[in-house]
Amino acid sequence: MKDVLKRYETDLKLVEEHLERSLGSEVRLIPVIIKHLITSGGKRFRPLMLLTAADLCGYKGDRRFPLSAVIEFIHTATLLHDDVIDNAETRRGRPSANNVWGNSASVLVGDFLYSKCFSLMSDDGDIRIIKLMSYTTNIMAEGEVFQLMKSGDIHITEEEYFTLIEKKTAVLISAACAVGAILAGAPPAHVDALAAYGMRVGKTFQLTDDTLDYVASEKEFGKAIGMDLKEGKITLPLIHALRQCSESEKNRVKDILGRQGSQEGDVQEILSLIHKFGGIDYAMNRAKELIDEGRVLMDPFGDSEAKRSMLAIADFILERRL
Repeated sequence: MKDVLKRYETDLKLVEEHLERSLGSEVRLIPVIIKHLITSGGKRFRPLMLLTAADLCGYKGDRRFPLSAVIEFIHTATLLHDDVIDNAETRRGRPSANNVWGNSASVLVGDFLYSKCFSLMSDDGDIRIIKLMSYTTNIMAEGEVFQLMKSGDIHITEEEYFTLIEKKTAVLISAACAVGAILAGAPPAHVDALAAYGMRVGKTFQLTDDTLDYVASEKEFGKAIGMDLKEGKITLPLIHALRQCSESEKNRVKDILGRQGSQEGDVQEILSLIHKFGGIDYAMNRAKELIDEGRVLMDPFGDSEAKRSMLAIADFILERRL
């Protein structure tokens, strides 16, 4: 992954310049809130996917940079909105924007970012990209509502979970890959292959993120362990355990999730249940299956440094420390 970041270091710096350039507003609070979030340690993973896909398909023009900014701004807007919905206190180890400036400001600045994205896409003028990103943001909004519906629902199925992470996370990563191919004028089959590859990488990204929530150290992960549980989010390791546990164990999980304010030991109790039924291993095996599917989708592309970079990114996501 270090080699990948080195290869695209200059390109990522240009993306940062476009992010900075696009923050201008007569309302001073807007850039203050956005900078608070975009300078808080985000890895620019989604822009990197766009840059790598464009490189794979042979495009190295300047349109990559404002469109990478679009992808990152959409992601940032969702984080602002998510933190309001979740009543989050921190984000990437820093106070969340809603915790500092309030919910109203966070929601409105998120809205500003969405409108800025469509302004940037209008400047680019490619109707294919505008249509793709319109579709993508609509699906992401569906994902947010679906997650709200499933909050605390111990009967959520594995299929519903994958629908949720596809809509909420993977669709934007898929779009980033597709935009890179569209910029290159790649044939439809290659655009579709990269979109499908991005979808699997995106699902793996969220799946490993959800699994890390149970087992990674806060120092490595950047957020308190067990936050998903405290927010009522039931993810695949627990879904797998709930399928096999006794009725009394299931009721205990329901009681913990329905309690106002978590008690000491709640996360550990649920984690013990997950370990009892192999939920961590099950989730990581599903993640590996997705990456294996993604590798097959890359077969139409000849060997190149860009292709090796795409595969290295996927391997890095799968191998993040547990």
